[in-house]
Amino acid sequence: MTDDRSPTGLGSTTIATIAQEVGVSSATVSKVLNGRSDVAAGTRARVEASLERHRYRRRARRTTGEGQIDLVFHEFGSDWALEIIRGVEAVTSATQLNVVLSQLGGAHRPPQSWVDALIARRPLGVLLVMCNLTDQQRQQLQRQAIPVVVVDTDSASSASVPTVGSNNWNGGLLATRHLLELGHRRVAIISGPPDVLCARARTAGFRCAHEELGVPVDPALVRAGNFHLDAGYTHGIELLSRPDRPTAIFAGSDLQAMGVLRAARQLGLDVPGDLSVVGYDNLPVAAWIGPALTTVNQPLRDMAGTATRMLLDLARGVALPPSRIDLVAELVVRESTAPPPPT
Repeated sequence: MTDDRSPTGLGSTTIATIAQEVGVSSATVSKVLNGRSDVAAGTRARVEASLERHRYRRRARRTTGEGQIDLVFHEFGSDWALEIIRGVEAVTSATQLNVVLSQLGGAHRPPQSWVDALIARRPLGVLLVMCNLTDQQRQQLQRQAIPVVVVDTDSASSASVPTVGSNNWNGGLLATRHLLELGHRRVAIISGPPDVLCARARTAGFRCAHEELGVPVDPALVRAGNFHLDAGYTHGIELLSRPDRPTAIFAGSDLQAMGVLRAARQLGLDVPGDLSVVGYDNLPVAAWIGPALTTVNQPLRDMAGTATRMLLDLARGVALPPSRIDLVAELVVRESTAPPPPT
């Protein structure tokens, strides 16, 4: 049942008021408020705009410990996602909450049908991992008193909701500075998609380290990957087949680093004798591959745990500022890096 009066104290806006303004029935407004999918897109947009103008909000009715939270990935299937899941479970294991996993097939924005289904299900809250909502979708969830927290992010638009990440710029700086201080002067980077904020930040740290030590960046050695094995391997083959190949590669993720290691083996190059490789994330497997991978530790479990605690606070009615928390990223030096071979 939908509240008829706005609980914000900003007036006595009712469903009937909204319906009269838009020129639809009160039942149609109720359908929009309850996330029903049987409303035409144009009508829904007009109702949503009116609701936003009047700052209509649904009164929260839940208490923490009831229901479920939705944990949404843009994609999963790797150890990276498992670390996030473990961080969430470390917090929710002491509650009566269920965690529902879903993924968007690589997309960084959910379709409207997903949002409609979510509202119909009415979870306690939503954790978004490497994805975010449109402004309209976020407003829909706000009206339903469904809080949202983002774990890392794909764009700066997440500044409007509480977000937990790590200092990707500093991580890129640390990784590249380590290679330059070892004496490498041709350092390549295989970052992530250019439209993903953390990938851009790591690349910015890579460039800053070069500026700091007065070493020019060769544009031919800057590549955009996808954070997966295939990109590390493909770009690794291309980079290492050059006559002026790099002596070090900052792979931007542990999975890409493993792809680079395979490319190096295929081309008969020794790591770290001929090539140094640095990854990013510090997944558990990074310490066990051969050679053990030098990488940047991204505290994935802590990021997920912090975001989950923030979500539960919001569900309890605790007001949190729409801010971003960046946890510390640290370099972990192992066996995959060494000074460059003598020329």
